[in-house]
Amino acid sequence: MKSVNKILALLITASILLASQMGLAQEPTNDVLPEELSVAEVDPLLANDVELMPIPLDQIKAFANIFMRIKHNYVQPVSDEKLLEYAVQGMLNGLDPHSVYLKDERFEDLAEDTTGRFGGLGMEVMMEDGFVKVVAPIDDTPAAEAGIQSGDIIIRIDGKTLSGNSLSEATDKMRGEPGTSINLTVLRETEPDPLEFELKRAVVNLSSVRHKSLSDEIGYIRVSQFQLNTAENFRKKVKMLREKDKFGGLIIDLRNNPGGLLNSAVSIADAFVTEGVLVSTRGRSELNSQEFVATANDMIDGKPVIVLINEGSASASEIVAGALQDHDRALILGTESFGKGSVQTVMEVDESQAIKLTTARYYTPSGRSIQAAGIEPDVVVEAREFKKKGASITRIKERDLDGHLENENKPSESTEAPDLEETLARDYQLNEAYNLMKGLIRFRSLPVKVTEDLQAKQ
Repeated sequence: MKSVNKILALLITASILLASQMGLAQEPTNDVLPEELSVAEVDPLLANDVELMPIPLDQIKAFANIFMRIKHNYVQPVSDEKLLEYAVQGMLNGLDPHSVYLKDERFEDLAEDTTGRFGGLGMEVMMEDGFVKVVAPIDDTPAAEAGIQSGDIIIRIDGKTLSGNSLSEATDKMRGEPGTSINLTVLRETEPDPLEFELKRAVVNLSSVRHKSLSDEIGYIRVSQFQLNTAENFRKKVKMLREKDKFGGLIIDLRNNPGGLLNSAVSIADAFVTEGVLVSTRGRSELNSQEFVATANDMIDGKPVIVLINEGSASASEIVAGALQDHDRALILGTESFGKGSVQTVMEVDESQAIKLTTARYYTPSGRSIQAAGIEPDVVVEAREFKKKGASITRIKERDLDGHLENENKPSESTEAPDLEETLARDYQLNEAYNLMKGLIRFRSLPVKVTEDLQAKQ
């Protein structure tokens, strides 16, 4: 971190020195300093810390020239601090959509995001082609409850256009005091006209892991984000579900999960894989090139797993899905994921500012990069809505006949959750996952000879 501070200080010092030498001259002189200046010549101590290429003085001179022209000619005064802050923002924004400058409130927001408590609307956004795009709304937040969807483009906040705003400026406008209202205007691919949403900001306390039993055999865990305690809570939920005597399989729902902490994702994948690489990262430095290897433990002893994903499943969600898919440990069901295959590292500059910089790409166990490609599900199921059938003729069955014989066996009690039918009727993809899981559990319970015969026929 000291090296980063020194580099920033060096560049700023060089710029100011050059600016003072140029003054307000219309054309900078080129005979004051050499064309290139090594780090050691400017700061010998810094050269001992890091290996750097010579500083390109022509570009530094141009920067200093522009800096001075803005400082003295802009329509209203701008402080040196602000100009340098804008310069840093521009450097990072120009790299990729995920490298950003974090200062003051934005720096504090980073800590809030990883711990799961912040004030605002509750959605992950990114900058794409100059527009603020929703990656995914987060469960049980104002954004999700209002109907904001993955892929929505936010074009106005409270009637004011976002054109020309940076991502941090846009998110700052969306955050605010809990209870205050905000109006968003969004473009949606499936709608011909812009949509208007009125939301009320709230203190968002994210419970990133929720669970329930769909039946005595099938457990369900929803992970909405990967935070500091997500993996620990996830493992606790798995232990609770597997305690049922008839437990036979687990559905993990990662839809509209925008990602989060890499270590949390690795820990969750490790809960089901017993050997081999779970994910690897490759960057320019050795520090950013790592392999994460599974430990010899499967929390549910090889029972089937289905993972639900969609276009809002990004980053850490794709790490989990990719690891389980490559190890043939889970069936991936849903639609193609978002495709964010890069790793960001937060580098603190001082107590109030930091940069979040893309430092590596990550790869699934088979060596796939999903950057801008996403995870392809094994079973493609689009999101659909159930519609009740119209009036139809009800066919007569044996039990409808007068004097029919009663069944001598008492009907078995249903092991399904009381609200299961309603839950599945609202969620077509979950319904398909549930039916598929029932088939997988049934297949595993068949006698070995029958199972081998079925496999031989395929």
